[in-house]
Amino acid sequence: MKVKFFLFAIAAIGLCSVTTAFGQSYAVTNARIVTVSGATIDRGTVVVRNGLIEAVGANITAPADAKVFDGNGLTVYPGFFDTVSSLGLQPATLATGGPGAQGQPAPSTSNYPVGFRPEDMSADSLRVGEDQFEAARNAGFTSILTVGRTGIFNGRSAIINLAGDSASAMVVKSPAAIHISFATIPGTYPGSLLGMFSATRQMFHDAKRHQELIKMYDADPRGIRRPPADRSLEALIPALDRTVPIVFNANTEIEIIRAIDFAKEFNLRLIIAGGQEAGKVIDRIKAADAAVLFSLNLPKRTTAASPDADQESLDLLRFRAEAPKAAGKLAAAGVKFAFQSGGMTNLTEFSANAGKTVEVGLNRDAAIRAMTLSGAEIFGINNRTGSIETGKIANLTVVRGDLFDKARTITHVFVDGKLFEPKAPPVRPTGPGQGTGPGTVTGLPAVAGNFSITIDIPGQALTGTMAMVQQGPTVTGSLQTQLGTSTIKDGKVTANGFEYAATVEFGGATIDIFVRGNVTGNNISGTIDSPQGTVPFSGTRNP
Repeated sequence: MKVKFFLFAIAAIGLCSVTTAFGQSYAVTNARIVTVSGATIDRGTVVVRNGLIEAVGANITAPADAKVFDGNGLTVYPGFFDTVSSLGLQPATLATGGPGAQGQPAPSTSNYPVGFRPEDMSADSLRVGEDQFEAARNAGFTSILTVGRTGIFNGRSAIINLAGDSASAMVVKSPAAIHISFATIPGTYPGSLLGMFSATRQMFHDAKRHQELIKMYDADPRGIRRPPADRSLEALIPALDRTVPIVFNANTEIEIIRAIDFAKEFNLRLIIAGGQEAGKVIDRIKAADAAVLFSLNLPKRTTAASPDADQESLDLLRFRAEAPKAAGKLAAAGVKFAFQSGGMTNLTEFSANAGKTVEVGLNRDAAIRAMTLSGAEIFGINNRTGSIETGKIANLTVVRGDLFDKARTITHVFVDGKLFEPKAPPVRPTGPGQGTGPGTVTGLPAVAGNFSITIDIPGQALTGTMAMVQQGPTVTGSLQTQLGTSTIKDGKVTANGFEYAATVEFGGATIDIFVRGNVTGNNISGTIDSPQGTVPFSGTRNP
């Protein structure tokens, strides 16, 4: 009896602890509240409890147990939603044996190669830990759709909130969609764009046939050889049934047209991701009843103008001028669209670039909706998030200043009701290797230097040298390994380190890579993404 009483007491204490942890309430008072789904409240209160919005309105009294924030001069928005990202995913294993080689893939009932498997689930590859999302939260994001960047089929995405002590606690919806890129698998079939379309189309035909065989067998299995299991084909059946949308990564006019034609052939629910030339094919997009996840990684000149620089083409200049106008054209045509970061290295540009679309024709309210509620509507989760309404998930972003101004400040972010208060980036110490000299900027990490690195490719180690020159927020230099020397392209210093693109020659093929890392003292570490997967690297500064 004493043992039972002891266990009951421990359980009761545990229950009380949980209730206390999740029972903290907050109230932001005297704030301007942009609900998005309804009228803006010029001066009101939002109450958060147990991860939900408990109350919102002009005449709400803050609960006695709430931690109260005076919102005078602040505006509360629904949390920003990045509708395409790869944040939060575990690095994929890089296949060895040259471009396109698949190495020894994990056992699978798929009959298709790595990179051509729609069944891969982003939710199964989530990393645990809230620190990885700090930069995104500091930019006002509370939710993202995350999916891999490599392969023809990028897999099945997951929508996650940027807080939680476990992967399951972060997931809002999985799968959200199946993602396809205009890509190839170097060194093997399909190794060309024509082959990519042919193979993808055949795979959907195979999935339709597989679905028919399953239905026949389930109806009466006697006398019918059972259909072989195939996870890849079975993953496509919900897309054929239109219960899961297909997201095509398509930016150019011809890519968008090809995606529309493909979706029409198989009667798929189509979402276009990117859409920078969507303005050229508005009528086709509307006729296809497609949604667009418009990239705010707007085209811009990546090299400083100089007398020796090559003159930019008229087509390039026109593209740069027209891309921001596409959002306004989508809105005017009644096409459902939401914003995505488009792989931008500095997420603080997200709201500023949204402001650029407003400057060239998009309604301000429509831009805010595209940052918040529209993405939730496209993926069918608007009944739980995306706007400030009683009972919805408490994902909130509190802003001082004009939302679309670079000078605006994110003061508070609530993710699933958990409070985060963004802090200004720390000022880096001066000294050897710590940011002295003309190439550094206060508040940005110092990443310049010559580093000996080791790239941890499974089954072998690749050594080399990474030389980086920092000029303000820009990084130039080179990456040198046994494969040769690659010039750093589009290098940027970020709040957490650095990012750049490069091209390497391997096995007679040209491979684009993306490098992301950070420098701490004399140590460097990060990851290298390629069409074959992601691998880590680490190293030390050379004297």
